[in-house]
Amino acid sequence: MDNQRGNKELHEINQYNDNAFPVGMYIVNRNQIIPRGRGFFDLHWHEELQFTLVTQGKVEMQVNGVNYVLESGQAIFINRNLLHITTDLTENGMYVSFNFPEKILGFFAGSRMEQDNVRPYTNNYALPATVLASNVNWQNQILVILWELQELMLSEKKKMWEYLISLKLVNIWYILIDNSGNKLQSHTKNYIMKKERIYTMLSYIHENYTKDIHLADIAGIANVSEGECCRCFNNMIHESPLQYLLSYRIARSMELLSNTQASITEIAFQVGFNDTSHFIQCFKKRNNMTPNKYRKIGK
Repeated sequence: MDNQRGNKELHEINQYNDNAFPVGMYIVNRNQIIPRGRGFFDLHWHEELQFTLVTQGKVEMQVNGVNYVLESGQAIFINRNLLHITTDLTENGMYVSFNFPEKILGFFAGSRMEQDNVRPYTNNYALPATVLASNVNWQNQILVILWELQELMLSEKKKMWEYLISLKLVNIWYILIDNSGNKLQSHTKNYIMKKERIYTMLSYIHENYTKDIHLADIAGIANVSEGECCRCFNNMIHESPLQYLLSYRIARSMELLSNTQASITEIAFQVGFNDTSHFIQCFKKRNNMTPNKYRKIGK
């Protein structure tokens, strides 16, 4: 499988209201993402930088195989091209994610700012995910600006609205990199190859989850042994390949329960289960409720 094709199901392409100003804010709770996007129970990556601010409740996220627990008022920076997912969100939980391309921070292509203050931090997984909490002064400065940014993004557009948002983003970036010099990581070609390998295997699952998939199929798509395949998943996803396949099928069934009128049996078969009873059992174990109850709550 071509790597570009293999990664496409994991790759989120953000949609912007104005392509001349590619800055987006996603509002996420347990029931929906506004505007429609990915994140909750959906492993993905994108080329944009991301700051996620928890506005209510508690959020659990996984970024490049590392688990993070964020309380209300905390935030996390997620660098471009990092595989991430929201794994849990409290019943009243809510967060906002600000996504934007790195080019906004460099002022213009090829600039000294881009070469010295942007690319070294965004290329090859150099700067890992960073949690921001109010008890650290420089992190609290960023949190204050993120709250202001949320208010600004929700406000009615006024003169130089885009410029004001851009200034806040650049200010956040300045504070972040000014305090992250010792956090830069240097990765080998072997490390990057392993990342590409797991992306390929994950994408295979995303494209074929409705079919009868075996461990050998997942390992074969990346030309590795079944043992190496399991090690990759356990290190990066903290689940076995087949456990992840099951989790992904359940996540897709939740979408169908919320957005279609298909029967439980129809949904079970659509997401790759051969037995409705087994689907209900797995769904209940994952969500602490039956598919029928989940559907009623979502209405």
